[in-house]
Amino acid sequence: MRTLIVDDSSLMRKMVERALRLAGLDMDEVLQAGNGEEALELLRADATNGSVLNLILSDVNMPVMDGLAFLEQRQKEKLAQGVPVIMITTEGNEAFVRRAIAAGAMGYICKPFVPEQIRAKIEHLL
Repeated sequence: MRTLIVDDSSLMRKMVERALRLAGLDMDEVLQAGNGEEALELLRADATNGSVLNLILSDVNMPVMDGLAFLEQRQKEKLAQGVPVIMITTEGNEAFVRRAIAAGAMGYICKPFVPEQIRAKIEHLL
């Protein structure tokens, strides 16, 4: 499985990766981006070289380009179509959830989280 983790905190990216592994997910490669713009650059490169991505986990609040803007731009450019996206956030209000789903998110996980929550959210998507 090839996964992209998008978060402005390198520590949080490592925590998400560790939680994925502890959840029992077999990950061959983990790509990391510090904001939405970096994530879009990775997705554009994948589109050029034909690489296959299986999962995207993205924070919401980031500098340069936040997670919702990333999702909306990804959708606009038709990048990584069909790849499930899970938002990782401290926000859970209805307006956020509606906007995230409209932009292509298939769910969200609230911080702090445990590996079992990640597994429960993504197991049926893979």
